[in-house]
Amino acid sequence: MIQIASFVFSPFAENTYVLYDETQEAVVIDPGCYSSHERKILQNFIQEKQLKLVKLLNTHCHLDHVFGNEFIKQTFQVPSYAHANEDFNLDFLQVSAQMFGIAEVDNTRTDVYLKENDIISFGNSVLRVLFTPGHSPGHVVFYNAEQNFCINGDVLFRTSIGRTDLPGGHHQTLLNSIRNVMFALPDKTIIYTGHGEPTTIAFEKKHNPFL
Repeated sequence: MIQIASFVFSPFAENTYVLYDETQEAVVIDPGCYSSHERKILQNFIQEKQLKLVKLLNTHCHLDHVFGNEFIKQTFQVPSYAHANEDFNLDFLQVSAQMFGIAEVDNTRTDVYLKENDIISFGNSVLRVLFTPGHSPGHVVFYNAEQNFCINGDVLFRTSIGRTDLPGGHHQTLLNSIRNVMFALPDKTIIYTGHGEPTTIAFEKKHNPFL
């Protein structure tokens, strides 16, 4: 059974997730740890739980979701996974940092490109990759049908949706991703968001004012 640990990092209050199961194998999703203190928190958790980190997954590559990419890759010697279209964002990390007044961000590149319906395995567990562009060109989410949850990055929030005013964003594409991909998931699916508290598909179908 997959355990989900979450951490809120950086001035963007970004949600970083560590998923692990009874084998102690683990993946980290969207490591947004920016400061050395935040990185130590994440590292200590992994070490204290005696987890074997095997993969770094990015839902997308906006700077607040990749602050800790290089730290994780170098500390734990794991490859990073993201959609090829997210190279668009990685190419502009330094420009994005300047735009948001961030003094420094490590350049990082994706090691393995994800595609629609890829299966990500760790231990006895699997996540399915769903392609959900709109907030960014190569946004994906990670879905586990057995436990009815989805790590959804910045696609869907509790009573809100991802912003589309950043370069590469497109409002109608995002709405299509939510209606055609996210809302095709079972109503009971728990949505773990990139910012803020979790929600469910049923709740958003009923209460989300953008949809």
